[in-house]
Amino acid sequence: MQKTTSLGYIPKKIVSLVPSQTELLHYLGLTEQTAGITKFCIHPSAWFKTKTCVGGTKTINKKIIDQLQPDLIIANKEENLKEQIELLASDFPVWLTDVSSLDESLSMISDIGKLTGKEEKAAKLVIQIKAAFKQITIPKQTVRSAYLVWRKPYMTIGGDTFINDMLLSCGFKNVFEDKKRYPEVNITDLQNANCGVVFLSSEPYPFQQKHIDELAIHLPGCKIILTDGEMFSWYGSRLLLSPQYFEKLIKQILVS
Repeated sequence: MQKTTSLGYIPKKIVSLVPSQTELLHYLGLTEQTAGITKFCIHPSAWFKTKTCVGGTKTINKKIIDQLQPDLIIANKEENLKEQIELLASDFPVWLTDVSSLDESLSMISDIGKLTGKEEKAAKLVIQIKAAFKQITIPKQTVRSAYLVWRKPYMTIGGDTFINDMLLSCGFKNVFEDKKRYPEVNITDLQNANCGVVFLSSEPYPFQQKHIDELAIHLPGCKIILTDGEMFSWYGSRLLLSPQYFEKLIKQILVS
């Protein structure tokens, strides 16, 4: 798998196996070069409707990719399965990203810009994202929070995740930051954590108002809020939109 930021050529046929990085390729103007995407690459909608689907992020159809004959596959350590990526890497150049913080996401954007001949546009995007995050009005007092990504069982996020870094950027303290990846938690854990707010993500589990009502019975006095998961977990060009969303979220929490 590719480790440097140079292929020795500008790719003409790219397959993206990561939704947030697919959106980044679109932002960089790589419409003609992007040949295949996953069924979860819903942005932009025009690509979702017209690009060749190569399966899911963890159910990649290698036969379809073999037919496309890409000269670059963009994958991610967390979102894709190691065995599938290693199989693809035996036949095609694979760029494997590993993103768990804002700084790492900005490096990833720069790297993909260099790989695809869009270095200047990627550099401008990085500058814009940095500037947008600096504009976030951080609460004077850190807000203790939990961020749930799954139900039955409830699953949260540990301190080594990208979402955790996004919470920190808004002035929220992840009460489960001492845990790794996506641990299971129960009602008692949430009660003992003394949360000021519990975020219920829109993905991968589609939490709804009924789930707020369900938790509110057990967590009186705790604010429980439905959250746009893309704003917290997509680490490409979506980061341009996240700070404004975070600003509104902070105001909602502080005044409610």
